[in-house]
Amino acid sequence: MKALMFPGQGSQVVGMGLEFYNNFGHVRELFSEADEILKFKISKMILEGPEIDLKMTQNTQPAIMLVSYSIFQVIKKNFNFNFKDFDFFLGHSLGEYSALVCANALSFKDAIYLLHERGKAMQEAVPVGQGAMLAILGSNILEVENYLKNLKTVGICEIANDNADGQVIVSGKKEKIEELKNIVKKSILLPVSAPFHCALMQDAADNMKEKIKLIEFKNPSKKIISNVTSKEIETSQIKNLLIKQIYSKVRWRESIMNINKQGVNTFIEIGPGKVLSGLSRRIAKENKSTSINSVKDIELILNESKK
Repeated sequence: MKALMFPGQGSQVVGMGLEFYNNFGHVRELFSEADEILKFKISKMILEGPEIDLKMTQNTQPAIMLVSYSIFQVIKKNFNFNFKDFDFFLGHSLGEYSALVCANALSFKDAIYLLHERGKAMQEAVPVGQGAMLAILGSNILEVENYLKNLKTVGICEIANDNADGQVIVSGKKEKIEELKNIVKKSILLPVSAPFHCALMQDAADNMKEKIKLIEFKNPSKKIISNVTSKEIETSQIKNLLIKQIYSKVRWRESIMNINKQGVNTFIEIGPGKVLSGLSRRIAKENKSTSINSVKDIELILNESKK
């Protein structure tokens, strides 16, 4: 059994998807459609920069989904890739929207719109400089929870991403994050503009609630794993879980472990970067993970499947 994975924020880079844009007309059409939906040239921003604009959350989120979906369409239309053996689609944070679009549960147009609005809402929920995120390396989630219990500074500070043992992300008030950084042995402050996936994002969730409620979601063609529950999503749950996802912990480690238990041990990451492929192998050494960022990557996977 196999699964497709779709990356989240942090995987963006100027020029991502350029090879696909240059070589496939239907990818250029998707980029043009995204420009029309957003009423600005997100295509130019992705392909040419400037990087500072691409890093803005309201641009990053639809941009990564656009590139991921474009690659998915190339694999499907131009290489006749057989997704029959792929039982699960899952994405990290905004990547969950990519998974829903690729599984025909959410339209491309609605996903571009929602992610742009989601990015704005998340950015505006906390004034710049008041929040922060910290990657704690070499500790598992139980150890990080103990660190949090011993903090003395007042304010919200919560686990945002349980990515894998040895990589746990914490999000919250800047002062409390700074105290935590002084306690743990090895950590890195993340270059993000807001403290995502913690209770400080409640206003963003409230902002997005009505927008998400108005969108039509269909039955997905594949099993979708929720970041919030780390389990398969029922169609009736999609809207509420996408709202909760904004302020809830991303249970990535648990998500991979849960589908491992169901027999999945082969993963392909579609979209910019290779972060999720690395995390998959860290979570379980027997996992086989590859990523697709180029036509050559697709050809290598197809050739491997023929052996």
